[in-house]
Amino acid sequence: MKRVLLDTNILLDTLLARQPWAKQALAICEANDDRQITAYATASSITDVFYISRCLVGLEDALSVINSCLRNFEICTVDRNALEQALQLSGNDFEDNLQIACALINGLDVIVTRDNSGFQAATIPVLSPDDF
Repeated sequence: MKRVLLDTNILLDTLLARQPWAKQALAICEANDDRQITAYATASSITDVFYISRCLVGLEDALSVINSCLRNFEICTVDRNALEQALQLSGNDFEDNLQIACALINGLDVIVTRDNSGFQAATIPVLSPDDF
C-alpha cells in the first residue's frame, strides 16, 4: 500500500471542494477511504488549512474541516529535526522543503501536489493528482 503525502493545496481542494480541482483530489481521498493508499498530511499543513478555511468559510466550518483531517489522514510531526532537514535541502521554498523532509522522515512513497515547482529537492516521486 502506498503511503502518500498530500500537499496543502490537495487538502484544500478536497476539504473545500475547490473547483476545478476537487474531482481529482476527492479521488485520492476515496482511495484512502478504500484503503488503497494511506494518506498523510503534515502538522503544518493542518494549521495552514485551518487558517485558509477560516478565512473562506468561517470558524465553525473550518473546525469541521480540521476534524475531517484528523479523522481521515495520518499526521506527520513537524519538529526541530524536520525543520533542520528542510533547511538543508536545496531550493528556495522552505514550506515545500518541509513537506519533503516530513515525507522522507516518515518513509513515505510519494508526494501529491498541484504545484511541483518547489519540490526539486525531492528524492521521492512528486506527482500531480492526475498523474497519481
